[in-house]
Amino acid sequence: MKTVTIKDKEFDLFLTEEVIEKAIDNVAARLNKDLAGKDPLFICVLNGSFMYASELMKRVSIPCEVSFVKMSSYKGTSSTGKIKEIYGLEEDIKGRTVVIVEDIVDTGYTMSLMLEQLVCDEPEEILVTTLLLKPDALKHDIKLDYVALEIPSDFIVGFGLDYDGYGRNLPDIYKIKNS
Repeated sequence: MKTVTIKDKEFDLFLTEEVIEKAIDNVAARLNKDLAGKDPLFICVLNGSFMYASELMKRVSIPCEVSFVKMSSYKGTSSTGKIKEIYGLEEDIKGRTVVIVEDIVDTGYTMSLMLEQLVCDEPEEILVTTLLLKPDALKHDIKLDYVALEIPSDFIVGFGLDYDGYGRNLPDIYKIKNS
């Protein structure tokens, strides 16, 4: 589909599933090489990263564990700037290599908070992979180790990303019209 309507907004096709999957292939190849022998724990941030995490983990061939946490700072088409409670991590990460799997980093506020909290649990190292990065929107100095794709600051949906809960199931990524 070239255009989709979600609730009261129209979106145009921005990134096809093929482009997204090629970018994920590249990230997975780097992770497989860099993390060989490290027994990493991948922490996937729900809800948005579920599609990226699923596709990425199909391509990660090294021994690893996968866990999920939930947090959010979006309402509608913009960040609220407030993080809801982070919950779901039950594994002990002390001395472990941790890889955070995120759908999108824009302002970096959510990732900054998550990194700050995880450091308290004394992991060996924390690495971050994100499907999408909006470099022009970044307001926090955070290190992103594996970025699949950089995009402009338009609001997007699809491939796990939503508009008020809708659109996550789209296999392609769409950007809002007239933004």
